[in-house]
Amino acid sequence: MRKFLVVALFWSSLSFVSAQENSSFQAGEWLKFKLSYSGWMKAGNATLEIHDAQYKDKPVFHVIGKGWTTGAIKWFFKVKDRYESYFDKKTGQPYKFIRDVYEGGYTKNRIIEFDYTKNQANINDLKEKKKTTVPIRSNIQDIISAYYYLRNNYETASIKVGEVVQLDMFFDSEIFGFKLKYLGRETIKTKFGNVNCLKFRPYVMAGRVFHEEESVTLWVSADKNKVPLKIKADLRVGSLQSDLEAFKGLKHPFEIQL
Repeated sequence: MRKFLVVALFWSSLSFVSAQENSSFQAGEWLKFKLSYSGWMKAGNATLEIHDAQYKDKPVFHVIGKGWTTGAIKWFFKVKDRYESYFDKKTGQPYKFIRDVYEGGYTKNRIIEFDYTKNQANINDLKEKKKTTVPIRSNIQDIISAYYYLRNNYETASIKVGEVVQLDMFFDSEIFGFKLKYLGRETIKTKFGNVNCLKFRPYVMAGRVFHEEESVTLWVSADKNKVPLKIKADLRVGSLQSDLEAFKGLKHPFEIQL
């Protein structure tokens, strides 16, 4: 559960009605994030990129997410993660999810396919050479598809401070409830300039990693792209921060305040 919370923070929250022409993203979008520990030590990088694809004759978006440690940290805690999601272009419903990770000696290599006719997830654990099925509901998201689903379906024009959005997220072999609270608007300084943002609070589990369930803050651009610009997590020891470092292929103009 601890690893799920950390991964969900930097893959799902890295966050949002809905005909394709009004989409907040498109194939060709590429985002790169810089991760730092306690505000000064570079911890790693992460990227998200979108491709057009087909899944069982259905037109889908294929998103590839990668994360890896850099600098001194990788010598005592190496991370090399790869996540992939295939989700429906119109509904955002995920069809296939791939997780291939190495995190300080912990490894996982799974392919999950969602069968909505049987309401089950077919899990192929390549590491353990084991196949299982788990009951699901039709409204689930994986931790990658959730980010893009929220970008297209979260109505930000009429959102009120304190409002909470919830969705069911499937990870490994379980369904988790994900909650995101809106905190208001804020202009933040980025490497691109000052950007007007929507500020959110993803809920996490207090314990060994986080001080409390409201230890994480997320800033999303208030333009039509709704890209995550900054994530800050207060940990039991120190803090972890993610900042958008580079981008290309955005569907809409990136709005910077002069």
